[in-house]
This record gives sequence, structure tokens and C-alpha cells, in this order.
Amino acid sequence: MNSSTVETQFPQATDANVSDDVLAVNLSDGRMISVPIAWYPRLSHGTSVERSHWRLIGNGRGIHWPDLDEDISVANLLAGQTSGESQTSFKRWLEQRSIPQIDR
Repeated sequence: MNSSTVETQFPQATDANVSDDVLAVNLSDGRMISVPIAWYPRLSHGTSVERSHWRLIGNGRGIHWPDLDEDISVANLLAGQTSGESQTSFKRWLEQRSIPQIDR
């Protein structure tokens, strides 16, 4: 019996836009996927400037927001997975954001 292996390739992100309610990601195969930003609390608590400052990572397999220390993969978006961050980690991040930052 012969078996063949089918290699599944996920599309890559080509662009992203975050509004007050939605993360919309354009994909290399022509689709656009949108999810509520409530799925990603760091995006939800970010400013519009922080949300607009992103870059593609892993050749478009993910998106990184350096100001929010958030990474979201295309695979997770397509699977409908929300943020995996623990409440403890998120709370600690929120507390650090409320501490005035000293210029370095």
C-alpha cells in the first residue's frame, strides 16, 4: 500500500489592521480574517498608536506588536484560538503599564 503525504501550507499574513473592536488580517491567498480584539486583551488595552505599530514575523506566519509585547500567529487566527495568556501574566502586564516610565 502506498501512502502519500499532502503538505498543507497555511497562508501568510500580508497586512493587519486593528480597530477598537476588530483585528483584521489580510492573507496571501486573498482571504481576510477578522476576529474581535477582545480575544487578545493586550490589543484591547493598547492605544491606537500601539496597535498600529506591528510587523510580520516568521515570513508572515505571525504578527508582532512590539509596544504591547504581543504575538499572534496566522494558524491560531484560522483555528479561532484566543489569547493563551494567563490572567496572572496579563494582570502583571497591566500593572506595569500603569507605572510611569522613566526616560532612559
